[in-house]
Amino acid sequence: MSHLEVLTPQNSQLIFIDQQPQMAFGVQSIDRQVLKNNVVGLAKAAKTFNIPTTITTVETKGFSGHTYPELLAVFPQNKILERTSMNSWDDQNVRDALSANGRKKVVVAGLWTEVCNTTFALCAMLEGGYEIYMVADASGGTSADAHKYAMDRMVQAGCVPVTWQQVLLEWQRDWARKETYDAVVAIAKEHSGAYGMGIDYAYTMVHGAPERVAHGETIGPRAA
Repeated sequence: MSHLEVLTPQNSQLIFIDQQPQMAFGVQSIDRQVLKNNVVGLAKAAKTFNIPTTITTVETKGFSGHTYPELLAVFPQNKILERTSMNSWDDQNVRDALSANGRKKVVVAGLWTEVCNTTFALCAMLEGGYEIYMVADASGGTSADAHKYAMDRMVQAGCVPVTWQQVLLEWQRDWARKETYDAVVAIAKEHSGAYGMGIDYAYTMVHGAPERVAHGETIGPRAA
C-alpha cells in the first residue's frame, strides 16, 4: 500500500548510479544527449526540493571516467562514493548513505538498467526494505531489449517505474507552492522539450510577457 503514496520532498531520496561517460557510451536504449539532459533535469529538481541525493560511481579511473560535469555542477558539495562492485548495494558506504537519509522511497537513475540498476533495486528492496522508483528515461541499457526487460523484471519485483518529469511535478504537486514555482518552471523550460517550449509560448503569446530579457533590460518583441 505504501506505493499508493505519492512522492513528496519529505518522503523520498535520490541516488545516481554510474552516470559516467564510458557507461553512457554503451547505452543504446535512449539517445545519449537526451539521457544526460534528463539526468541533469532530475538533479536540478532534487536540488530545488532539497532531496537528499547520493552519487555513486564505479571504476572511475580504471574504466568509466568521471561523473558528468553538468551533474557534478548541481551538487558541488556532494561526496562521490566510488565502488568496484557492479551492484551499489554491495558497498557499505552506499548503504550507510541511504540509511542516514532516513527515507524509504528511493528514486533511482543509473547506468546500465540491466546491471547496476537491477541488482541495486532488487537487493535494496529485499534486504533494505526500500521502495524503489526507477526513473526509466534517466537510465539506459545496452539495447532497447536490455532496458525493457530489466524494467519489466524490476516492476514484477515491486519497483515503481517513473520518468524524470513525473518526479519533478510530483514533488511540486501544487502550482500554489510559490517557493519552488519559479525554479520548477525554469527546469521545465530548459530540460522538458516541447513542454518547456509551451511554457515560453504561453508566457509571451498568452500572458504578454516580453520576448527576452538581457543584461537586466527588458527587450520587447519589436525592439530593434
